[in-house]
Amino acid sequence: MANTMNAQCQSCRYFDTHKAAQTAGQGDEGLCRFNPPVTQPGPQEHGLWPVVSASDWCGHYSPEMMAGE
Repeated sequence: MANTMNAQCQSCRYFDTHKAAQTAGQGDEGLCRFNPPVTQPGPQEHGLWPVVSASDWCGHYSPEMMAGE
């Protein structure tokens, strides 16, 4: 397994800080754009991208997914 410091969401090319979607006080959170948005229960509701912390990590990590490549 990779070192979790290397695997943090903040170093992933699919981590989107998307500041426009954040509200005050959310700190280092962003959107995970690796998978499609999660569907919502109602047919008229929009799907939502998962919100993650910059220091979170997931099992999809690989060196090829590092930001800036």
